[in-house]
Amino acid sequence: MKKVILDTNGYTKLLLGEKSVLETLAQAERVFMPTIVLGELFAGFRGGSKEAKNKKILEQFLAKPMVEIVPIGKETAEIFGQIKYHLQKNGTPVPINDIWIACCAIEVGAVIITFDSHFLKIPQVRVWGKV
Repeated sequence: MKKVILDTNGYTKLLLGEKSVLETLAQAERVFMPTIVLGELFAGFRGGSKEAKNKKILEQFLAKPMVEIVPIGKETAEIFGQIKYHLQKNGTPVPINDIWIACCAIEVGAVIITFDSHFLKIPQVRVWGKV
């Protein structure tokens, strides 16, 4: 996989030293981090006792040359509209933030590193371990 995108739990597993995540990132040419994931992480940091330390670790990760933040723009919003409509029409619920993360992955052509199976409900998305 040349391009991967981290879900929040993928980033967390990376920090915990999950071997499979480390190996995948070591082989990737590009690692994307959606702004939605950053928001989820910052919220989690606020709820913990190591907010400053966690922010510093995240900033060091984001500073790596192979890491790129994926902003939410018009193209992402258009993809979101299509996917959200499709999921609603088919009665297939997926957490809203994860729909946004999937849209970012589709937009940049990356595989999502996640431990959440509900991403598999989104036909256009490529999920790590399932591609």
